[in-house]
Amino acid sequence: MTVQGWLLIAVFVGILLALAKPVGLWLFALYEGRRTPLHAILGPVERSFYRLSGINPEEDQTWRRYAVHMLVFNALLILMTYGLLRAQALLPLNPQGHAALGEHLAFNTAISFGSNTNWQSYGGESTMSNLSQMLALTIHNFLSAATGIALAFALFRGFARRSAAGIGNFWADVTRITLYLLLPLCIVLTVFYIASGVPQTLAGTVDVSTLEGARQTLAIGPVASQEAIKLLGTNGGGFFNANSAHPFENPTALTNLVQMLSIFAIGVGLTYTFGKAVGNARQGWAILAAMMALFLAGTTVAYWQEAAGNPVLHQLNAAGGNMEGKEVRFGIAASALFSVVTTAASCGAVNAMHDSFTALGGMIPLFNMQLGEVVIGGVGAGIYGFLLFAILAVFVAGLMVGRTPEYVGKKIESREVKLAVLAIAVLPLTILGMSAVASVLPAGLAGPLNKGPHGFSEILYAFTSAVANNGSAFAGLSANTPFYNGLLGVGMWIGRFFIIIPMLAVAGSLAAKKYTPATAGSFPTTGPLWTGLLIGIVLIVGGLTFLPSLALGPIADHIAMIRGQLF
Repeated sequence: MTVQGWLLIAVFVGILLALAKPVGLWLFALYEGRRTPLHAILGPVERSFYRLSGINPEEDQTWRRYAVHMLVFNALLILMTYGLLRAQALLPLNPQGHAALGEHLAFNTAISFGSNTNWQSYGGESTMSNLSQMLALTIHNFLSAATGIALAFALFRGFARRSAAGIGNFWADVTRITLYLLLPLCIVLTVFYIASGVPQTLAGTVDVSTLEGARQTLAIGPVASQEAIKLLGTNGGGFFNANSAHPFENPTALTNLVQMLSIFAIGVGLTYTFGKAVGNARQGWAILAAMMALFLAGTTVAYWQEAAGNPVLHQLNAAGGNMEGKEVRFGIAASALFSVVTTAASCGAVNAMHDSFTALGGMIPLFNMQLGEVVIGGVGAGIYGFLLFAILAVFVAGLMVGRTPEYVGKKIESREVKLAVLAIAVLPLTILGMSAVASVLPAGLAGPLNKGPHGFSEILYAFTSAVANNGSAFAGLSANTPFYNGLLGVGMWIGRFFIIIPMLAVAGSLAAKKYTPATAGSFPTTGPLWTGLLIGIVLIVGGLTFLPSLALGPIADHIAMIRGQLF
């Protein structure tokens, strides 16, 4: 580890914390439906959309109605994407003449982007036309991200409202988030990426001369625009198969820093928005403190392990850290930091190959996802997932002080606790169940390129990434098969929507409750004790479930490595 590496981490954290309040205030304006400076330009667009679609943005929807509209909207988008991918060969803007995607790959990809996972069983530049990249895929990058933020708003209203039947309007939330947040920021980021050297063109390829004088054909396309939203919306799907390790997606150290900040910016801002929504900014800061503590712990372990390198290679006099699978433009510190950021935030973009990390260095991205993607988390999904853990934490705290648990003025009763447990249980049940199936069936065992613990880690990582809606991969698994495309697609769908429904039910239940003022017997939910309890609940409830699987995979792999055995 180096001083420069720690300085990079410190600069990243400092800028991120400085962004929390301004981003949170902008999000709070959208949460309340208040006018912003952009309304003078985009207000007519918003009103025209409502008139054309017959939507009344002032209608307050119950949690069931909010959920039905969200599910139907996303189902139609997934079906549209499947149809576009199956018809790709017949559609325009296909300069390289790519064939249509097969049934199982189109199914997997449609659900992947519709669930904000962006798992890629395909190579983008060798599979997708420009139309597919821009219409079939990028539209999900905007709308799945907007859906996640809208769902967070709905849960915020559940905590903030008193004796209310509704939790907001899904269509108004998604429209405002897209128009006044995602679209303007992506325009700015796209211009920045273009200025930094990222391509933005409808051409399919360009011929260049190599240093040896040979001719080489390079794939290009509308990269910058997709790059902006893939990171800001914590989607992660790259235009190129190498994702953010490709110089056309991530050309400089500055773009690398901006990409990491983009991944975390909205998630960090939403913690402040929550505090404002419930009338106590300290509530949001307490959640952010717990998130950042978990993030910094993971970053420290990942950086330490990658900087330490492989002891087997050290015995062969090959000193230094682990540079395998990493871009020399970024090095160990920036690669380790990026890996923790992208898996803490449910993004899935990568600037290094996680399969080439050391055993424990690769375990941290895996563990981040197994915690439920709540360490900052995906846009919207991170904060509403963390609040489900907060409900369990305050329930435990209530047992400690012998009172009915309360959180931000709402009594937490058996209904909310049961729904929170139901939502949190989705990930371990699905991840471990599907990993077990793939680990015994011939079709599943044909996927990993390695045997032993590392091969099991490749399987476990794939299902963890899919069900947690992350989308990154260990890159050592051949997943473009009917078995993996089908099972991973189902896992992505369950991991997204089977958590959302009980979460919205919690929002509806809380909104109907009266406000309960804090008393001397109430457990404080803003100080260091509360932050520590939150961290403990996330680690115990979210993490310990996966300890046996981690012991069979990365931990066993690490023990074998220090004993001189490589797979």
